[in-house]
Amino acid sequence: MKKLVLLTAMILCFFMVQAQPGQDVEMADVMRSSGKIYVVIGTIVIVFAGLAIYLFSIDRRLKKIEKEK
Repeated sequence: MKKLVLLTAMILCFFMVQAQPGQDVEMADVMRSSGKIYVVIGTIVIVFAGLAIYLFSIDRRLKKIEKEK
């Protein structure tokens, strides 16, 4: 039942996002034209890479602790 409620909520959110009218995002156009969008994308990539490395290191430590016990 819990999965069904979660799935329904996700589907409704998806349709609500798709139902929004198309708008021009002025900030994105300005950043793209000046080349700053690449700085934003690079920062996001670095943050996600750092999080992934951190999670993998925690996973390795936990596996090592589980093997010891």
